[in-house]
Amino acid sequence: MLKREARLAWGLLLPTLAIVSAVVALPLLAIFWISFKPIGLADLRPPAPVVREALRGSDDKLRLEFRVRNSSQTEPISGVTLSDRLPDGLRVVTADPRCVFDGADFTCDLGDLQGGARDRVELFVTIEGDADAAENAAEESAPIVTGQSNSILTNFEFTLDNFRRIFSGDEFWGVFGVTVFYTVFGTLGALIFGLFAALLLNKEFRGQGILRGLYLFPYVAPVIAVAFAWIILFDPFSGSANALLLQMGITGSAINFFGERPLALIMVTVFEIWRYFPLSFLFILARMQSIDTDIYEAADMDGASPFQKFWYLSLPQLLGILSVLFLLRFIWTFNKFDDIFLLTGGNAGTRTLTVNVYEQAFAISNIGAGAAVAVVVFCCLVVFSVFFFRFVSREEGL
Repeated sequence: MLKREARLAWGLLLPTLAIVSAVVALPLLAIFWISFKPIGLADLRPPAPVVREALRGSDDKLRLEFRVRNSSQTEPISGVTLSDRLPDGLRVVTADPRCVFDGADFTCDLGDLQGGARDRVELFVTIEGDADAAENAAEESAPIVTGQSNSILTNFEFTLDNFRRIFSGDEFWGVFGVTVFYTVFGTLGALIFGLFAALLLNKEFRGQGILRGLYLFPYVAPVIAVAFAWIILFDPFSGSANALLLQMGITGSAINFFGERPLALIMVTVFEIWRYFPLSFLFILARMQSIDTDIYEAADMDGASPFQKFWYLSLPQLLGILSVLFLLRFIWTFNKFDDIFLLTGGNAGTRTLTVNVYEQAFAISNIGAGAAVAVVVFCCLVVFSVFFFRFVSREEGL
């Protein structure tokens, strides 16, 4: 009976597991595949012959024209053929010598089209009957064009050039260092401030619910709104922060918070801490409220100080949730793109690996190099997760 119930449970879960696996695995496999290919943005569309048909000219120069071009600028297309049926009301006077007619049907052998090449097929015709109907029939007909090409996206030719390119210079290691700094300090800062906020609000007082809601504002507010609010607040020319510092005499000139090294990296890390500490606060506060209060009463009777109660009673109870939050926040922060891109665009020493993925793939149209950086990000997170579950989680009993 237990075995049958287990098989039934797995059978019910199988469609969900298959869908989730497909959603997660297929994009991941595609990124790995592309990372080993020298693919640019233009190579995402496979090489194919494109044709446009039009009826041009008039009287004795009236012609049915087919313009054929190679959609790829680099890859050739071999054995290109054009097939169509002559619209009713048109009669061919002079045909392109590459075309062979079988009644109203015809096929034109165009040979090979090099990358970016164009060709033209002209059939000089006359109109018999209704001219408007013949013109409409010519414009509505759909010629068939075929050819064979080698798509760099789907062939089995692989290279390590993308990985050599990203590891060859010092730029990658600088970006990697920025990513580690941003991730480690952003994660630890969010946990520490979340823990501090949970300790403050783990007491009953008037207005507690309103204050808890205000604490959640940075996390629930739209990222584009809060990012631009920070940019305006710390603007070197019209920002309130600079005006306040100048009036107080703390600084003699305006500070470009998001445009100077290493201040820009510190500012985006502070923004990361401010924006995501409410998530840690929420989980830690929920865990703190589930701790039995009897142990604190016993500690009070023994004369324990507030710090001792926190260090010896609260913290051991919170290590489990802190470990889980650290794992999740580390992965999310390591993959974070939108915050940095909105604040600095990756300039002033704030370019992380995820920003580098965007710049490689779209700014310079090197999809292969961008996918290679994405693979590096994935491998880094796998190594961190293995280390975490093998050592850290074992010590915490997770």
